[in-house]
Amino acid sequence: MAFQKAYHFGNTSQGLSIPAYKFGSKGPEVLIVGGVHGDEIEGIVGANGLLRSFSNYFPFKLNITLVPILNLDGALRNQRQNANLVDLNRNLPTQDWSPEVASQRYFPGLCANSEPENQALVEHLQTCTPEFILTLHSWKPMLNVNGDCEKVAKTIAARTGYILTDDIGYPTPGSLGTYCGLERQIPTITYEFERTMSASDILKTHVPAIMEGLKVLE
Repeated sequence: MAFQKAYHFGNTSQGLSIPAYKFGSKGPEVLIVGGVHGDEIEGIVGANGLLRSFSNYFPFKLNITLVPILNLDGALRNQRQNANLVDLNRNLPTQDWSPEVASQRYFPGLCANSEPENQALVEHLQTCTPEFILTLHSWKPMLNVNGDCEKVAKTIAARTGYILTDDIGYPTPGSLGTYCGLERQIPTITYEFERTMSASDILKTHVPAIMEGLKVLE
């Protein structure tokens, strides 16, 4: 059985503990994050499906850190933003970060990396230096790829029928894909589950597809 550890990843803006789970003891470092947007429940379902699968069976020669719900305050409120009404995926300290607000839904914060959830995420990226990142969202069905992650993405796409694209269709300053995939050359896939997809479909189709994709990284 693979090494497993639950630990404190960081705090939310309301002071709640963000749980994370560590699996594996050797191999490339991988980070999987769900619940960046609190109202994208499909990504949270997918992350928790992976947690269950890893706990039951972990066949990989990988070091995987799994954060099922980064934006715990937002998830509890069923809102995209965190408790400070900041969109965490517009708040990371990218070179293109901007204080301009397209709409309140995408509020990037008063300054880059202002939010404790992202501060914990950035600290993890600096100390653990992952070689691959998977972040689980929901919108239109697609795999948004940033960096050299084509083999993993094609493996997942073959099982799900999801399209691969390096352009989600609109600017995303302050996003994880830009911060890691484009600026730090850490291959990053933003997995957009189809919005309103049932939990059973996510668990039956997409969690196994991700498991197959992860094998490519060994």
